[in-house]
Order: sequence, then structure tokens, then C-alpha cells
Amino acid sequence: MWKFMKNYALEIYTVIALALIVGVAIFMGELTVVQQFVVFLSFLFVLHEWEEGHYPGGCLDLISANVLQMDVDMETKRGSRLITGVFLFVMTIVPFCYGDRIPLFVVTVAAFCIFEGIVHIAGIKIFRLSKPYTPGMVTAEIELLTGIALLVYLASNHLAHWYDYLFGPFLFIACFVIMQRTLMAMVGLRYKDMFAFVKRRFGK
Repeated sequence: MWKFMKNYALEIYTVIALALIVGVAIFMGELTVVQQFVVFLSFLFVLHEWEEGHYPGGCLDLISANVLQMDVDMETKRGSRLITGVFLFVMTIVPFCYGDRIPLFVVTVAAFCIFEGIVHIAGIKIFRLSKPYTPGMVTAEIELLTGIALLVYLASNHLAHWYDYLFGPFLFIACFVIMQRTLMAMVGLRYKDMFAFVKRRFGK
């Protein structure tokens, strides 16, 4: 069962995310604006994972070759999508269920979306790519615009407090670090090794 989940992690996440969207459409009545944002992001996250990992694909290959500088077997690459899927599901279901009462969670997912867009643009220069594109960049930029729109909605309707805007990004960073530590452990590395790889690769 575990091997099946690792080999088909992206497909499993896709089915769960789309089932959530269909279930919301069938069984729920009128959604709040925040929930509408989150449902759209859930669909967008699925598209992003497929663009980043399959078509045209290559983000994991890009990182393993340029940052880790080591070969990562296909099973590990596919299994890594399981960890990512859990992270994205949390980034979806928590703000959907609690975002209207706890705007901190909405700011958190918005910060994640903005981070995605910035990282994919920065990756062009970081990896010294010949083409102005990193795997997943198109959907990442849509995520960035959606994240900004979500923050604008919160601010214009006075739905969040200053501490939500302050601590939301930190909550995202904490969740992101946990995900990255888990992914590093899957390839037999410690999290601090990542900084050594980055320094060796880009510190020149």
C-alpha cells in the first residue's frame, strides 16, 4: 500500500483535490468569497503540480542536478509528491474550513502563493537557464496573482488584523520548512545539508 502511494502520489493528490472541488459543488450551498478563492486555488495547485512535475516537467531534476548535485531515483522523485500533496492539502482544507473565522490561515495560503510566483521567476537566474521559464512557472504566476488578490480582498473588507498579516507568512514558512525537512530525509540528507549545497553551488 505504501509503495503504491509513493508511486502514484501525484495522481492520488489529484483525485483527492478534485473530489473536494466536486463535493463542494454538489453538496454545499453558497460559498463565501474566501472559500471560492480556496476552491480555485485547489484546482490551480493540481495544475501546478502537473506542470511542475510532468509537463513540461523537470523541477525535481533541476534541483537535484543544480543544488543537490546528485542523482535521485525515480521512486524517490515520485514519492516526494506525496509529501508535497499533504502540504498542499493542508494549505487548502484549513483555510477553506476556518479561513472566514481565522484570517491568519488565509494570509498563510496567500503568502505561499506569492512565494511560489517569486521563486519560479528567481529560479531562471539562480539556475542560469537559457530560456525564461522554470517548470511550473505559468501556474505559479497565476498563484501569485491570486494570492495578491486574496490579500487585497482581506484588506479592502477589513477582514484581517495586523497580526494576521505579520504572522501568516511565518506560519507558511514553518509549514514549508517541515515539508522540506521531510523531503530531504527521503533522499538521506539532513536539512542543514541543503544550505551547504546552496552555498557551494551559488556562493561562487
